[in-house]
Amino acid sequence: MQAGPRPFAAAPLCVIAAGMSQNPPNLRPDLAPKPVFGTDRRAGQPTIGMVSLGCPKALVDSERILTRLRAEGYAISPDYKGADAVIVNTCGFLDSAKAESLEAIGEALRENGKVLVTGCLGAEPEYITGAHPKVLAVTGPHQYEAVLDAVHKAVPPAPDPFIELMPATGVKLTPRHYSYLKISEGCNHACKFCIIPDMRGKLASRPAHAVLREAEKLVNAGVRELLVISQDTSAYGVDRKHDLSPWKGGEVRAHITDLARELGGLGAWVRLHYVYPYPHVRQLVPLMAEGLVLPYLDIPLQHAHPDTLRRMARPAAAAKTLDEIAAWRRDSPDIVLRSTFIVGYPGETEAEFQTLLDWMDEAQLDRVGCFQYENVAGARSNDLPDHVPDEVKQERWDRFMEKAQAISEAKLAAKVGQVMQVIVDEVDDEGATCRTKADAPEIDGNLFIDEGFEGLNPGDLVTVTVEEAGEYDMWGRVTGV
Repeated sequence: MQAGPRPFAAAPLCVIAAGMSQNPPNLRPDLAPKPVFGTDRRAGQPTIGMVSLGCPKALVDSERILTRLRAEGYAISPDYKGADAVIVNTCGFLDSAKAESLEAIGEALRENGKVLVTGCLGAEPEYITGAHPKVLAVTGPHQYEAVLDAVHKAVPPAPDPFIELMPATGVKLTPRHYSYLKISEGCNHACKFCIIPDMRGKLASRPAHAVLREAEKLVNAGVRELLVISQDTSAYGVDRKHDLSPWKGGEVRAHITDLARELGGLGAWVRLHYVYPYPHVRQLVPLMAEGLVLPYLDIPLQHAHPDTLRRMARPAAAAKTLDEIAAWRRDSPDIVLRSTFIVGYPGETEAEFQTLLDWMDEAQLDRVGCFQYENVAGARSNDLPDHVPDEVKQERWDRFMEKAQAISEAKLAAKVGQVMQVIVDEVDDEGATCRTKADAPEIDGNLFIDEGFEGLNPGDLVTVTVEEAGEYDMWGRVTGV
């Protein structure tokens, strides 16, 4: 039996490998890092717990909910026992994710008893209440007011305005030195395997000045890396017709290129996630060459065979994507490319899968994650013919990851002897866990320092010489601060 108060399950979908490496994620390459909770509480203060599941976008939603609650006088508990009620922010991306969400709700009910559910799975309230009829309330994704109303009913607020003041950045669930920056909600795509537009709606971009103001506050509070996220970062501002916002005595356009340029001037690392390869993405690459934005693009390609892409209802332009990749590498030779793919999509033949493997040989992507296709309730792909047997999906996933691993290992081996800047994520008695500019938190590799790490702290930017490389991670020594 576990001693002391039981901490939240936090992210039960996260798979951590043995040893120092956390790579590759073997099922969900889009997970947010495990939330970090504070523990401050005054006597008699109402206290709320949060279990935050799924992707970084959901983690930002959790931060917003807790920020509002903290401003109303609630404390935040890091464990079940210390909470007057628990909010479970669910994921509904895959059927396996839904099952994990139901499991997390069940655990919260057993450990605490007073549970409120929100997030993507909250768009299907009957699915939740059918499994767990004792939950106090169910609200959908980014329904902040409804969540607050439910909390007020379950645990009335008791604010003390003379004591409780919110920091300018609000409540953060990531380490102090990096933060996710959500620039829009929703998506205008209609991929047959995805129900996110049904759950989160069409694209709704934030005004440029609101994004920049939040980013500036984060950097002023000590954030060293901004991770820009949305469902479709390339499309930022399309719904606003790229309108202008006042900023720093001038104006800034709601366009990803303009936004990235302004973010790059704040003095922090800027990493772009979920960037669809539209032609205007070429305009971002010079910003990477200039050092304003990290030379890193996270592009959800999903497959390479045109017939598979058509069945997915995605642009069938894998060959053109190779041309774009060549242009990006020409303009920014240090650029690192990450993507995710689906294997075993309905109708995928062996020939189509082989095309994907051949495409990988040509593209030589640096960071790759992979899903085995799953049906999701409400997705149009469920009704497609010729579903691939589970054993074939597993076999193709194994072959795909073997290919991706070999590419990663060769690319990292070529970095041995190079000098590069890294950011320190964690320090313990055994060493320091760091990331290069090529690595996003949780989903990519690490660089480990196991000698001469004394004096390093999370958030430090240091220069290292790479001495050893594995399949996904590297080891190095400090050569400068």
